[in-house]
Amino acid sequence: MLITITVISVLIVSGAAWLASRILPFKVCPICAGVFLTWTGLVAAHLLGYQINLVVPALLMGGSVVGIAYQLEKKFRGSAGTLLLWKTFFIPAGFAAAYSLLAQLWTALILTTFFLFLITLLFLSSGGRPGAREETVGNIEKNMEDCC
Repeated sequence: MLITITVISVLIVSGAAWLASRILPFKVCPICAGVFLTWTGLVAAHLLGYQINLVVPALLMGGSVVGIAYQLEKKFRGSAGTLLLWKTFFIPAGFAAAYSLLAQLWTALILTTFFLFLITLLFLSSGGRPGAREETVGNIEKNMEDCC
């Protein structure tokens, strides 16, 4: 029964997020919003004392971790090897954070969340591989010379 309610919730919230994204000044992934708000509601219900099979929000949380990694990957300017290294740290740490939330291990949740922010800032602010900007400028200059 819980999985049926969960699927319906994801669909309804995703639909509402899709409608909202049409008027909001920023982009919202409707499926991401549906999944996130559904597992947040399930975890909140669990914390309030309702009997929730934690396998269901755990599945959704895993999807959110991978979805966040995918969205952040789009902003990443590093080499493929550096991106793989970041994902190698980010995704398992995200799973650990999700588990910590479900198990109510608050110290572990704070530490893993801090680690996630730290490695993401470190890797995203590194500016990508050395010489990438110069490479791009050189390509633009060459294309302009070839054109005219």
